Amino acid sequence: MTLAPTPTVGSTGRPGTEELLRRLELVVTRRLDGVLQGDYQGLLPGHGSEAGEARQYQPGDDVRLIDWNVTARTGEAHVRMPIADRELTTWAVVDLSASLDFGTSSCEKRDLALAAVAAFGHLTARGGNRFGAVLVHGTSTVSMPARSGRRHLLATLHRVAATPRADGGGPTDLGAALRMCGRVARRRGLVVVVSDFVGVPGWDRPLRNLAARHDVVAVEVLDPRELELPDVGMLALVDPETGRRLEVQTANPKLRARYADAAARQREEHRRAVRGAGADHLVLRTDRDWLADVVAFVDYRRRRRRASGIPGRQR
Repeated sequence: MTLAPTPTVGSTGRPGTEELLRRLELVVTRRLDGVLQGDYQGLLPGHGSEAGEARQYQPGDDVRLIDWNVTARTGEAHVRMPIADRELTTWAVVDLSASLDFGTSSCEKRDLALAAVAAFGHLTARGGNRFGAVLVHGTSTVSMPARSGRRHLLATLHRVAATPRADGGGPTDLGAALRMCGRVARRRGLVVVVSDFVGVPGWDRPLRNLAARHDVVAVEVLDPRELELPDVGMLALVDPETGRRLEVQTANPKLRARYADAAARQREEHRRAVRGAGADHLVLRTDRDWLADVVAFVDYRRRRRRASGIPGRQR
């Protein structure tokens, strides 16, 4: 199921916003309850702060879990598995810059970003878990406190959906939003970064700092036209964050090839930066079934953690 364009979402579209949020909640919960029902590990393993039993190190174990005292006594590497926390705090860092007001397929990247936040919010905000958000919009960055309950989650999603479109103002500083999240997210938890990662360079270091303490998922939202240009003759391109305008002749195959090559290099740079930071990378596209990609991603994380022997929170 794809997310249809929602032109009524905005500062003046309150009825459309409420309808969209109800539809998102229904789609997410119904799809996930049907696919992930029963006893299963949660989205986050819930590392916790209370030490559990120690066991011998196995390939694939997190080296940060090595118990050096036991290792020194036995002469063999051991890890101490922490007891999972019963409550999870999830923070969403949401990029709402002008570059997300673009889409040529079933929706805009802005709609896809909202869908991603809603999916992870409904996935994690159960059983007393808390959900908070840091929103970066143009040159401003604001945080919403982490609280529990469906009402708070819907209020947070409404704030994301009703944020007005950014009118340029220059590139977005995603790194500043990540640093703010590091200050407000004092307790270890899950951090979901939703962005196209187009803006001021240097967001990789704050992302790495977050991943050193939290479980971090970087959700990159893309549109197919950002990967390749169609052959439509003369085309006017506008940078939504700076207003810079450029006319290109898309009938030139060499130009289209250079564009596709530059886009592929940028995607690879983003992938390396996310993986280098120690975060998981989920790519959502406006021309794909975004919820199917989320479900596959959650299932992959669960199978990976089960294979590594890290205990999860049971539902």
